[in-house]
Amino acid sequence: MSTALNDLSRYPIVQAPMAGGAASPQLVGAVCEAGGLGFLAGGYKTAGGLYQEIKQVRGLTGQPFGVNLFMPPGGQHADPAAVEVYRHQLAGEATWYETELGDPDSGRDDAYDAKLAILLDDPVPVVSFTFGCPDRDTFEAFARAGTFTVVTVTSADEAQAAQWAGADAVCVQGIEAGGHQGTHRDYPDGALAGTGLLTLVTQVRETVQLPIVATGGIMRGAQIAAALAAGADAAQLGTAFLVCPESGAHVVHKQALTNPLFVRTELTRAFSGRPARGLVNRFMREHGPYAPAAYPEVHHLTAPLRKAAATAGDAQGMALWAGQGHRLARDLPAGQLVEVLAAELDTALTAQAHRSSAP
Repeated sequence: MSTALNDLSRYPIVQAPMAGGAASPQLVGAVCEAGGLGFLAGGYKTAGGLYQEIKQVRGLTGQPFGVNLFMPPGGQHADPAAVEVYRHQLAGEATWYETELGDPDSGRDDAYDAKLAILLDDPVPVVSFTFGCPDRDTFEAFARAGTFTVVTVTSADEAQAAQWAGADAVCVQGIEAGGHQGTHRDYPDGALAGTGLLTLVTQVRETVQLPIVATGGIMRGAQIAAALAAGADAAQLGTAFLVCPESGAHVVHKQALTNPLFVRTELTRAFSGRPARGLVNRFMREHGPYAPAAYPEVHHLTAPLRKAAATAGDAQGMALWAGQGHRLARDLPAGQLVEVLAAELDTALTAQAHRSSAP
């Protein structure tokens, strides 16, 4: 197993670990076979389910791949009263979709310890962490296992904490990114805001000595080149791979990305209680302003609603996670998309070299 980021794949192209089913073993395998670095999402799965998906990926590719884990909320606890108020607000949704609301106390740790044990007992090439940073002992255990470790960060301070703890690299997530913002702490009174990717990459590059994976709104090879020029070593793309046939995303979600009906994205707590970027739909407009900072309680609460909306094919009630570049999505097989991105990157780098050498 490699310990250098750029030795993990032929191209500096990483497929984001999109939790909720999009990052299927088939998508991961296809990306890896084409020369990118594919990632399984460990979030929202049982430990046994994750183990089975790891086995599937190993059957599809012999190339390095990664697994992402959600860090438990730790000492942060939601206000039960605020969750209860939100439950009452969602009562009409439950009636509309003819389902019960979920139990907000269904669990807080996402089976983190059990998944950690699996990954240490039967190591994979890369493990990344979102929503926090493990302690030094955890990183040392993965180092002994030969696993390359990455921590998602949304600020230079978080990147510095990851370096101090012993991470091998950081995934720098700009505000443009689709899905959840990987902030290490979600303050209840915090604004739904953040820093743009290129600015953030530069800040982190001047703060730590770790390799950087840049993520947030990247849909084209020229954008990968821009991220590399800003100081990144690789780029991670999520929304770009969401529409691939190998993606496990719901067909309604895939179609919505380029549907003119959905013109913009916003950060919201409406579906999970944590800031996440998605296409603005009815559910987000009606409930986003009132959703408390309560993850994973709100996630559990809305899970049956989101499932019922998906079953009904109702995009207005689903969590349509998407980055700001969603309208640039291309319906291509994952392997072909990696090749197209690599060719675009090569063209952009060649153009950069010509400009820099011009008199």
